[in-house]
Amino acid sequence: MTTLRQKMIEEMTLREFSPRTQEAYLRAVTELAKYYNQSPDKITKGMIRDYLLYLIQDRKLAWSSRNIVISGLKFFYTHTIGKKSLSLSIPPRKQTSKLPEILSGEELESLFGALSNQKHRTLLMTAYSAGLRLSEVVGLKVTDIDSKRMMIRVEQGKGRKDRYTILSKRLLTELRIYWKMYKPPVWLFCGANVKRPLTGRSAQSIYYKAKNMAGIKKGKGIHTLRHCFATHLLEAGVNVRTIQALMGHTSIMTTMIYLQVTRKQISSTQSPLDLLEIPESNDFFKK
Repeated sequence: MTTLRQKMIEEMTLREFSPRTQEAYLRAVTELAKYYNQSPDKITKGMIRDYLLYLIQDRKLAWSSRNIVISGLKFFYTHTIGKKSLSLSIPPRKQTSKLPEILSGEELESLFGALSNQKHRTLLMTAYSAGLRLSEVVGLKVTDIDSKRMMIRVEQGKGRKDRYTILSKRLLTELRIYWKMYKPPVWLFCGANVKRPLTGRSAQSIYYKAKNMAGIKKGKGIHTLRHCFATHLLEAGVNVRTIQALMGHTSIMTTMIYLQVTRKQISSTQSPLDLLEIPESNDFFKK
């Protein structure tokens, strides 16, 4: 490990950055250095600007991905090597409004049923049944499953907040089968090294594999299962405040977006076309 890398890690540790943030920031600096094949402290502001153009024009990175890169580079140059005058920015994100794609109950049954691997099947069922984020499901420990209270403890979720969510009876059955087969020591879903949790990338791959095997076209990533959790609870009549707490949303407005995709809310509304007395096509041509 280089001295600069070690110093950057120490600075991030002092500020109590999450492991995921540290990993993203280190990757941003590493990829910049690889691009120019130079030590990052030798790279000028103009070179950084050209690199950002490369990310936009050639790699076509999304705004959110570019923002992470810039945040990582800013931290390195400002706090690790002390270039206080460095100023990097990208234009603000264009305001878009996209509703999540929701899988039906039948599609979820196909998704879970497509997997014969008990570990993979249980992973996806856990993400859906408890409404967990990707980082939360791979970060679960065996001790987070509270079968007596039928709850799952989410430790240090988004915003560094602990919370509890529901433990499904069906999931508990699957978890017991899974535990007898794998006996994970610490992390509920460990990777190849049992001392480490499964990576987020591996969990995403499991989701995409199941989706392809089930022939499902909707739903971009494993986060779709969290969207399904919220929407299906709303359709079942669960109070939106309860869902907010289960999902760990800071603002109720974040939870309210699921009201726009609930089948119960939409299907119960009658189209104004149905209120008009229009002859059917067959009747019209008979005249």
